[in-house]
Amino acid sequence: MAMETKEEENKVNGLLYFGKLSNRMENYRESVLEKEPYICAERALLATEAYQKYQNQPTVLKRALMLKSILEKMSIYIEEDTLIVGNQAASNRDAPIFPEYTLDFVMDELDTFEKRDGDVFYITEETKEQIRSIAPFWENNNLRAKAGALLPEEVQVFMDTGFFGMEGKMNSGDAHLAVDYKQLLEVGLKGYEKRTLNAKAALDLTKPESIAKYHFYDAILIVIAAVKNFAKRYADLAKETAKTVNSQRSAELLEISRICNKVPYEPAESFTEAIQATWFIQLILQIESNGHSLSYGRFDQYMYPYLKADLNKELITESEAVELLTNLWIKTLTINKVRSQAHTYSSAGSPLYQNVTVGGQTRDKKDAVNRLSFLVLQSVAQTKLPQPNLTVRYHAGINQEFLNEAIEVMKLGFGMPAFNNDEVIISSFINYGVTEEDAYDYSAIGCVETAVPGKWGYRCTGMSYINFPKILMIVMNNGVDPVTERRFTKGYGYFKNMKTFAELEVAWDKTVRELTRMSVIVENAIDLGIEQEVPDILCSTLTEDCIGRGKSIKEGGAIYDFISGLQVGVANLADALAAIKKLVFEEEKVTQDELWQALMTNWESKRSQEIQQMIIHEVPKYGNDEDYTDQLAVKAYDSYIEEIKKYPNTRYGRGPVGGIRYSGTSSISANVGQGRSTMATPDGCKAWAPLAEGCSPSHNMDQNGPTAVLKSVSKLPTEDIVGGVLLNQKVNPQTLAKEEDKQKLIMLLRTFFNRLKGYHIQYNVVSKKTLIDAQKNPEKHRDLIVRVAGYSAFFNVLSKATQDDIIERTEHAV
Repeated sequence: MAMETKEEENKVNGLLYFGKLSNRMENYRESVLEKEPYICAERALLATEAYQKYQNQPTVLKRALMLKSILEKMSIYIEEDTLIVGNQAASNRDAPIFPEYTLDFVMDELDTFEKRDGDVFYITEETKEQIRSIAPFWENNNLRAKAGALLPEEVQVFMDTGFFGMEGKMNSGDAHLAVDYKQLLEVGLKGYEKRTLNAKAALDLTKPESIAKYHFYDAILIVIAAVKNFAKRYADLAKETAKTVNSQRSAELLEISRICNKVPYEPAESFTEAIQATWFIQLILQIESNGHSLSYGRFDQYMYPYLKADLNKELITESEAVELLTNLWIKTLTINKVRSQAHTYSSAGSPLYQNVTVGGQTRDKKDAVNRLSFLVLQSVAQTKLPQPNLTVRYHAGINQEFLNEAIEVMKLGFGMPAFNNDEVIISSFINYGVTEEDAYDYSAIGCVETAVPGKWGYRCTGMSYINFPKILMIVMNNGVDPVTERRFTKGYGYFKNMKTFAELEVAWDKTVRELTRMSVIVENAIDLGIEQEVPDILCSTLTEDCIGRGKSIKEGGAIYDFISGLQVGVANLADALAAIKKLVFEEEKVTQDELWQALMTNWESKRSQEIQQMIIHEVPKYGNDEDYTDQLAVKAYDSYIEEIKKYPNTRYGRGPVGGIRYSGTSSISANVGQGRSTMATPDGCKAWAPLAEGCSPSHNMDQNGPTAVLKSVSKLPTEDIVGGVLLNQKVNPQTLAKEEDKQKLIMLLRTFFNRLKGYHIQYNVVSKKTLIDAQKNPEKHRDLIVRVAGYSAFFNVLSKATQDDIIERTEHAV
């Protein structure tokens, strides 16, 4: 079939280029998508029972026994069309409750989950009563309460006002990592069990630190046995169900039973066994902990040996392998998480950020693309779902055919894949102390964040938001937040009294550094709370070198440990500083009093609106390759980057390489949430409106085309923003309709990554017309998926504010 014909079909029905789902997977996909998400109390009840029973046990043992109890008693089922088994809650897409983290928002919102603007969950009256019944036990007896008690009084103002966006951070466990799936498949949990027994036997119990290690090892052994028995429950269920179905399905179920009796305890020996073992672990990690961004790592690398062997032996066909992959991706979507209403503003669309990485280079610097890399693209294209996150690792020598196919997936319009750049990420990691081999083996672990799978400690990102435009308003108001009228910093002068732009820059530098220190205090308290209250045993077991060190991840068990917060509104800050510098101090078209009054009144008066129009139309904007504004962003951001480097995290000096912080712009949908608390700003933005997303330009301010955007972004100190430089772009599907257009885009990508050393880029390939129609007629666009930030979500589940934010993003041609 000619390429033009394929592309024409792709345009009419995007799935045809990559083939269609098998009938059973199409049915399975539909059944999962049609299932309304409910709140599930089952895990909460079992966790409560275990915590009550084992109150006297060391925390690591209590956590292990809790997981054991849940895996022994939770409801399990095998869907009619699936070839892979394992469920998170009592029904697909239901969200479990994790009371050991918090019940506060759940109790507050029991009667409003169904009334949300976005991220709606349903809940039965029976479930409400079950949750109410356990609430007294958890009052002041959970992570949120205990981490909150660790916070010094000096930072209370930031918690009271929600300044750092900590909602959800004290509700979550270990995440933003990928465990060592390669070793798991090679040795099975049996291998980890043997190693743990040896480590325990070698302990000298006269050493005080050995007591904690002794209990940690016991906890690991309990969890390994619990996972083994959990898999056996499915083996028994499959064997029993096989007696009640037709012969074809019976044979499938008996094979499922055989596999579940084997993995993940024993090593995997086939592609099917490897898929099932991986799914069991991916699932149980998210039963154990309320973390998110638990990712699959370099899936095409550790899985390919099993596929290759089976293909060579003719034990499986490529079409059968693709069906298994699509089954796994649909399973991935069944996992769900309920967040507080406030947290949804920053994580719109109920994302789990489960990232699967393909491509890149091998540990010995060769192109890593293999046949499975292509099949992952094909299977993700067929399922066309918001989970898992798909990331392609780009490098200068990437397989050209594979890159072409990745763009074909992108053209389907569901925001995948994202591209991360080996040409800058690998060298950045090496500069931070990661060995060269490990740096070449990195994977995406959430939105755009990256880490070495199986060796990286929690949490790479997501601890606290630094709202740059809001900080600027505090700077201009002598350290007092104009919204809450509470003092946040010492104060370094009022904008109205400043004689030069340089005075404002000095005040910015001092203020952002002071607030950065405050964010570190809050993060440390929360990290200590997580370490003390909710260690994750399975996650630590599968992360090197927790067993060797006898420590959980949070205690310093991982080989590497780096974290970052999220810096929001880079573009807003740049445009605001440019407006002040040009219109107030250089051209003197606007007085300081006039600008301040315009901000305080949200641009209401005639003069204020005139000023707003001057700002919008006369001032150079970030995203247009204008050094005037771009360099203001770089200088202002440098103050934060320099300051955050000074503060190690709670794991520093306890084992890992690093144990420090760096910057990151992976702001998820926090640009909407943070905008809700930000008054009018000097870039012309109105009060409470969404801020610019990631490191992307403000809406419709990038007028010089995509190349100018890439040049502006590349001026940021990417080598220091190792937590991710998130760039979202939007193009109309018509602009990629022809082969020459696709090749233009590939040339643009290569230029951005090879010459400009860009970190990351992703695309929404959807027209503004389609988005507006989907907002008005959601029933006609049930399957419309959009790139929100570093993740994709169904458009219809997003709040109107988030939908509007996506609609208003600049639409580029190539």
